[in-house]
Amino acid sequence: MAEDQDYIYAMRHSLAHITANAVQHLWAGAKFGVGPVVENGFYYDMDLGDTKLSDADFERIEVEMRQIIESNAPFEQFDMPVDEAIRWANDSNQPYKAELLNDLKRAGTTEVRDLDATQLGVAAEGEGAVEQVSFYRNGDFTDLCRGPHVESTGKVGAFKLMRVSGAYWRGDEKNAQMQRIYGVAFASEEELKHYLEMLEEAKKRDHRKIGVEQDLYVVSELVGSGLPMFTPRGTILRDELAMFSNGLRERYGFQRVWTPHITKKDLYEASGHWAKFGDELFLVKSQETSDELVMKPMNCPHHTRIYASRPRSYRDLPIRYLETTTDYRDEKTGELGGLSRVRALTQDDSHVFCRDDQIETEINQLLACANELYGTVGMRLRVRLSYRDDSDAYLGSPELWESAQKQLKAAVEANKLEYFEQDGEAAFYGPKIDFMVTDAIGREHQLATVQLDFVQPERFGLEFAGEDGSAKQPVMIHSALLGSIERFLSVYIEHTAGKFPVWLAPEQVRFISVNQEKVTTEFIDKQVKMAKELGLRVGVDNSNESVGKKIRDAEVWRVPYTVVVGEKEMQSDRAMPRIRKDLEVLAAHPELNFEEFLRTVANEAKGRVSKSSL
Repeated sequence: MAEDQDYIYAMRHSLAHITANAVQHLWAGAKFGVGPVVENGFYYDMDLGDTKLSDADFERIEVEMRQIIESNAPFEQFDMPVDEAIRWANDSNQPYKAELLNDLKRAGTTEVRDLDATQLGVAAEGEGAVEQVSFYRNGDFTDLCRGPHVESTGKVGAFKLMRVSGAYWRGDEKNAQMQRIYGVAFASEEELKHYLEMLEEAKKRDHRKIGVEQDLYVVSELVGSGLPMFTPRGTILRDELAMFSNGLRERYGFQRVWTPHITKKDLYEASGHWAKFGDELFLVKSQETSDELVMKPMNCPHHTRIYASRPRSYRDLPIRYLETTTDYRDEKTGELGGLSRVRALTQDDSHVFCRDDQIETEINQLLACANELYGTVGMRLRVRLSYRDDSDAYLGSPELWESAQKQLKAAVEANKLEYFEQDGEAAFYGPKIDFMVTDAIGREHQLATVQLDFVQPERFGLEFAGEDGSAKQPVMIHSALLGSIERFLSVYIEHTAGKFPVWLAPEQVRFISVNQEKVTTEFIDKQVKMAKELGLRVGVDNSNESVGKKIRDAEVWRVPYTVVVGEKEMQSDRAMPRIRKDLEVLAAHPELNFEEFLRTVANEAKGRVSKSSL
């Protein structure tokens, strides 16, 4: 398996070089930046002067790439003294490569760590200046590169160029803007075809498209980028999900707290967040005081203040706080999109303050909550156990880390969760469990996390009186089941394609009138009153359209149950609902009167079932 992954990586990296080679054939003055491997493919940054690429150019480039592939030229690696390499870059009119090489000569890898390591061409490891750099040659194309590559250009599998976008050199807005060509690549044409089909399906499921079609949320230039507003229908989704998440944790003793949306900058200086994330905070100016205020980007420092507001004993622990609240982060405008990345994010946040010997039990309970939540919404869940490595980048004693990591693993195994372990992925303040969920078309997303924190309790001087009367420091556990509700919804809307289960559907039942006669209207009004008393969300289409048109409209809105009401239904008092196809499990449905039907649907909603029981 590892060998297959190594081959795929080398194949995609080789295709990045072949792309640059093809572009150089078509636009002789092309200047190149870097071309790393990314998920499912690769990209290459390039400067083509006044020439602006578009999707229309991809066919020309791909034809040229296939000629290079058919040549089956070997990828040949060789080293060059860094001064000679700089002369090569200058003579070849490659200023971006020259800049990298001068950085390598001056300070080794430390000043170019923001770029993909395979592009740096470092032949010798170390923190000091580099003396030798690595190159790869295929046919008439030579590039600064450390590899790896496949044996020859003919062994690169199946590929397709996908899009071109702007990208600042080295990610700095002060630098030149380049053009970034993205491609995807797989070992076989069959895998590529499957991936492209998945992309087409993803377009149909795009939460931004469905959000408009189903009237779930809106954005406004007057409000600002990354600040979505939820309609009544979208707010139902948010509220139902938050209620479910909160209820799961309240079952285990979590108590709700509330904290303000602005705070003094001092709080985040004390927590360490200002030094690490200061440029992501929104600053607030007071007209009354000289206080420097910020919009809160997270809730954990506030919750430490509630904990520290009174003396605590070992008998009081664990103490569990829960707050579903909106936080604010000044994300870069270019990274904002739909609900996936926003500036106002609502977290179903919670924090536990506990003793060392209570960690496993607390983690076990949080994982049980996660298991139930993701099982209910129909998404496969696995977790990543993110551990520390042997570096000095982590705070807290190695003994505490080792104990905590063992307890995390034991809790994951106790909940029978699929998991994998990864060293070096822990937060600097403690190990964590990352929730990875797979959607209906096979994409994996990290949505939420459980994190141990040995640092904030120390920074804030949190204490409890131990059994022997001495002052002890609690461990802090951060957790969120949904994570950002906005981001969760971006994934979940696409997972369901907008076909929400009954308990989440903004409109659970729709009545359609055959005519606008008073007796029909009064009968439907009676059913609506009963439905609302049962807690159902119900709609009525009493328009002057044909019944067929009304049924099609209900299908477009993905309403779970649609009931046509005419003289026949009124006389028999029998509801004959049209059930949304993904909910239907029986070919023949029992005949129920209207009250029985509505009570059955109400029970489905209350039980958060995913299929119809009719």
